[in-house]
Amino acid sequence: MAIKATIFKANLQIADMDRHYYQNHSITLARHPSETDERMMVRLLAFALHAHEYLEFGQGMTNDDEADLWRKDLSGSIELWIDVGIPDEKLIRKACGRADEVMVYCYGGRAADMWFTQNSAQFERLKNLSIINLPVESTHALANLAKRTMDLQCTIHDGQVWLSDGDASVQVDRVVLRSAETRK
Repeated sequence: MAIKATIFKANLQIADMDRHYYQNHSITLARHPSETDERMMVRLLAFALHAHEYLEFGQGMTNDDEADLWRKDLSGSIELWIDVGIPDEKLIRKACGRADEVMVYCYGGRAADMWFTQNSAQFERLKNLSIINLPVESTHALANLAKRTMDLQCTIHDGQVWLSDGDASVQVDRVVLRSAETRK
């Protein structure tokens, strides 16, 4: 018998002063049995960083045709595709062909650095791809915030990101490894 996903609920208050986005979101997260708290919290962080009324969680962990998060327009076209972790280069290339913009939030320290180094030549051809590396200290601290029921506040100001649960606060550093080329 297959192990079922663990359900987490988060009340996420976002104050993104950089984008002038201020909303509360009630989110239900299904954590796949093979997913860690760290990965789940990186997905939640990615949601906070790109929050939008049409942004939703996909089945990226179990379905290569879906993102971890994505935003589609009203016609169903994919405007934003977000993956977390260190996805296969072929899957990223496929996502870049399907979406207007692709974001990858990699983490894992040395493993993420090696992944980027090994694939950087292929990534250069993907004009709509951005890759952000999250340091191990940040993602481990995020994992410590994971609870079955969470009340979280995310503050974004001048590129700085803080996630807090009222008891602990985590500053999340982001290192831009690659930025998508702007379209004219």
